[in-house]
Amino acid sequence: MANEPRREQRRERGGREERDSEFTDKLVHINRVAKVVKGGKRFAFAALVIVGDQKGRAGFGHGKAREVPEAIRKATDAAKRALTRVALREGRTLHHDVMGRHGAGKVFLRAAPPGTGIIAGGPMRAVFETLGIQDVVAKSLGSSNPYNVVRATFDALKHQDSPRSVAGRRSLKVSTLQSRRQGADAEQAAD
Repeated sequence: MANEPRREQRRERGGREERDSEFTDKLVHINRVAKVVKGGKRFAFAALVIVGDQKGRAGFGHGKAREVPEAIRKATDAAKRALTRVALREGRTLHHDVMGRHGAGKVFLRAAPPGTGIIAGGPMRAVFETLGIQDVVAKSLGSSNPYNVVRATFDALKHQDSPRSVAGRRSLKVSTLQSRRQGADAEQAAD
């Protein structure tokens, strides 16, 4: 009888993990910060975490606490609250090249053909892996601060447009829009 509540707790915990298992999270950066007080220094930890479902949704969060696991948990919760959806071409790459910036951090993202893989640095790579992008070429310019790079990457992804959304804005059919694009590509190849 004494073991029954423990089993129930385990089941509840297991159920929560199953619900959250649709998301993958990546710890990008941990920073130790110190507060100087009368008796010496008080240390705390700041964590930057990226969470995504690998199907086009991702978000990032920042958490601070006296212990590392608590900071990571807070950052993960913040990231889940800040999920954004990104339109992907064929579920593997971007629709078009795009530039993003935040503060002094600038990033340039390019769509890539199948088999290219993720060619990107640390914080950007984590964003693409959690987002589910398989082929992309990215370059980080300016600040190498992970917070600025992640925010600049999300800024670039926010400006990503799918052909469906462009066609809707211009009151066209998607097929008409894409046939015009293929015609322009053929003209460039002929030149």
